[in-house]
Amino acid sequence: MIKLIILDFDGTLADTRELIVRTNQEAQRRMGYPVTDEAGIVATIGLPLRECITTMYPDVGPETLPIWVQTYREVFDVFKKQFVPALFPGVKETLQALSAKGIRLTVASSRGHDSLADFLRDMGIAPYISYVLGAEDVTRAKPHPDPVLNTLEALGVDADDALVVGDMPVDILMGSRAGARTCGVTYGNSGREALMQAGARYVVDGFGEILHLI
Repeated sequence: MIKLIILDFDGTLADTRELIVRTNQEAQRRMGYPVTDEAGIVATIGLPLRECITTMYPDVGPETLPIWVQTYREVFDVFKKQFVPALFPGVKETLQALSAKGIRLTVASSRGHDSLADFLRDMGIAPYISYVLGAEDVTRAKPHPDPVLNTLEALGVDADDALVVGDMPVDILMGSRAGARTCGVTYGNSGREALMQAGARYVVDGFGEILHLI
């Protein structure tokens, strides 16, 4: 029986793709690196920022990385007001319905905690989310199971009673490695085939379909 749903944010609850791509590309320009195309950036969504950078540019050293991170955050603070992300269709209504059924809802994301909390509040869904884990809240990020394991421990829920929902293979791997059920969504930054290859137990094309899994 599903008592808890652990949700990814970017590409699962909210469409932040344009904001992420444009922020990355502007940060790359300011840092003097070749600009990565959209597909290359999207492939890193779900990873912590530092890992995103070093995945795209393996030659970025420890002395340069903090400058790059700061540059990204400066650009992001400006761009988030220009490229305002929105919830995917049916997200708010579905969260409300799940909450009414007594399902506990949490978020586990590789986005920074403060940024995550701001988005949840501004999008009007914070009241439905009982626990939030951001990038700095865990030592080992997705696809390691720590974000799920930490959430389960904090809320006193067994893995068998939890469902992890995300749009990227790293979300599915994180959930399955923690022993939880997993559900991939196809409308985000990945696709059905990649999610199934990662081992998703369920795959849905719309967020509202999660209601049918409960």
